[in-house]
Amino acid sequence: MYDMETVWFWVSDHVGFRGTIKNSASDFVVTEIDMCGRLVNDVDCVRDTCTIDSSQPQPRPTPSKRPKKRERSPANNSERAGVGESADATVIPSDASHTTDPELSGSSFNSPSVKVKGCSLELLLGCSIAESLEQFASSAKGGSPAMEGKEEATLLLVTFQEKGQRASVHKAVRQRYPFLKTVTSSAEIRVRLDPQYSELRQLVSEEEADGLFRFLDSRDTSSKFSFQPDGDKEHRKAVHHFVSRRFGKLLETKSFSGQGDGSRRDAVITVRFRDKINGSRKRAAHECQGPSTPYTAFTLHKVNMETLDAVASLASQLGVLPSDFSYAGIKDKKADTSQTMVVKNVTIDKLKAKQSSIQNKDLKIYNLRTTTQHLRVGQLKGNHFSIIVRNVSKHLKDDPEASLAERVFGAIENVKEKGFVNYYGPQRFGLGLNVQADQIGLALLKQNLVKALNLFFTPEEGNDPVNKAKRHFIHTEDAKATLALMPEYKTRERLVLRALNRYGNSQEGCTRAWLSLPHYMRILYVHSYCSKIWNEAATFRLKTYDTHVVEGDLVTCDKLEQDLLSRNNQVHVVTAKDVESGNYTINQVVLPMPGNSIQYPSNKLTSWYEEALLRDGLQGCRFRIPALQLNVPGCYRPLLARPRQLECQWWEGKEVLCTKEPDLPLETGDALSLSFSLNPSNYATVCLREIMK
Repeated sequence: MYDMETVWFWVSDHVGFRGTIKNSASDFVVTEIDMCGRLVNDVDCVRDTCTIDSSQPQPRPTPSKRPKKRERSPANNSERAGVGESADATVIPSDASHTTDPELSGSSFNSPSVKVKGCSLELLLGCSIAESLEQFASSAKGGSPAMEGKEEATLLLVTFQEKGQRASVHKAVRQRYPFLKTVTSSAEIRVRLDPQYSELRQLVSEEEADGLFRFLDSRDTSSKFSFQPDGDKEHRKAVHHFVSRRFGKLLETKSFSGQGDGSRRDAVITVRFRDKINGSRKRAAHECQGPSTPYTAFTLHKVNMETLDAVASLASQLGVLPSDFSYAGIKDKKADTSQTMVVKNVTIDKLKAKQSSIQNKDLKIYNLRTTTQHLRVGQLKGNHFSIIVRNVSKHLKDDPEASLAERVFGAIENVKEKGFVNYYGPQRFGLGLNVQADQIGLALLKQNLVKALNLFFTPEEGNDPVNKAKRHFIHTEDAKATLALMPEYKTRERLVLRALNRYGNSQEGCTRAWLSLPHYMRILYVHSYCSKIWNEAATFRLKTYDTHVVEGDLVTCDKLEQDLLSRNNQVHVVTAKDVESGNYTINQVVLPMPGNSIQYPSNKLTSWYEEALLRDGLQGCRFRIPALQLNVPGCYRPLLARPRQLECQWWEGKEVLCTKEPDLPLETGDALSLSFSLNPSNYATVCLREIMK
């Protein structure tokens, strides 16, 4: 197990003191600082330049003058799009009613009929060929004896040399006859029965199969498709599996609970298009002008709750997926925290309507406003902390004649002046005694997904419900039974267990299970391992060279303090001339976190990193896990950090501080209240350790 105490290095030589932190959530208050430098719990922040004020009229999106270029289909659906074809015709869903859950926001694509603007099969093909197609379709769909067992039977429609004409025919045929597949070969268009449609018809009704395939061909990413309510869990599982297997690169599914009696509980399977995020591709002008996806920003206030659990609760209330939420960083669980969040596919009006039902003593949302895009991890200026340290006393071996107050104020002044080693805090690795997050991350980097999953479910000591459930899984590998035992609040464990129950415990099933977690959660385990390496490297660097800048160090390229740097051209290798002239200070020294796009210091640290990776079996590791869609480029992290606006108040032998939790009794004794701000990815607990020793 990784023990941070074995790697700790102190910057200052003061004695420090003892005390208790996080006695209650209100003793540890964390408030995010947005990119404009404002605390996100400030009501006035909704009118800053970082967001769009929802009280002001917003411009209506200009309709696209050109149709959006059709995205290339995945391999298992390539023939359905027509070989080498793009869709030039515009699809307009008709206004047809279909019962769906009103809680599912966004337009639902449940229309049983779709027409192609400005086109009809008769005009495109001529009456004679259109009639032949109608007869072929009738025979194919009706399962006539002539078609039985002849899935490969085809009908030649027309030959068009012009690509646009072929695209219109493809679109028109598939929208009228969704059970047919259109194929282009040397300008000839042929149709045949679609085996994927036939497979789906074994599971669902004709109306549902038609609806799904029309939805698929529409490429309308703002819409959703819903199957009929279904009380058979095994049947829903088969439908989920079919969509994932056949169209998993393009579509994603989720079940939403509905109504039912005690023995039967219906649920609705909703299908939508997966997000296509490609930051390197420039958006075309007509894409910018098209109807925009709604994004709503808000401030989330939570108490004693993990960020992922808060997201899961909000997603359930709003009828969207947890992946629709974005945020700049994860906040402490045992704390009172406020941070900005953005939810996609939810309008501000819908969020306002749900606001009162979401609020409870541990979870609140406010400062609602519209915005134009999701948040990225690290998109913040930092965090502000208001902390109470209770039961303050001197260390056991300290001079009994020394003044406790002098110890406290001397320690604070030292950290103000010298800062602290910018270690990743204990919460980065988890509190487990048997398994920590960095061990799981190491298994993932070795691409041993089954071992990583076993580590994920390794129980700790104790007989609480969570450990009972984990122990049951390790002994039986029964995901379904374990899911029934796992408490509802263990969100990530339940996500993994559901995937294992659906896909099995094979290598593929384990891959699916890891993919069921949000990307930031999957990458967090890998980052945890890389953080452990960084911590150990920092200690080696300081023990070897102390706080002097030496030749071969990496430093930031300018005099400004920076946070995590990701590109090699943002760092400079210190030369002998730099050392002689004193061009750089220890506050500008950075260390690399391992990845595939970083360079290492050209001094003793080079061999240290090599030996550390060799020790863990990662020699030659490319820091990519294709099966889990993970890429770890690495980054550069400042060796030292320093708190900003560090202020304190000393409470000696008094009833200490009013608490936000009235059920807790007030305590007497010496206490210290601290207030300070840190840059992103700096840990308040690490700063406190330097102060208190």
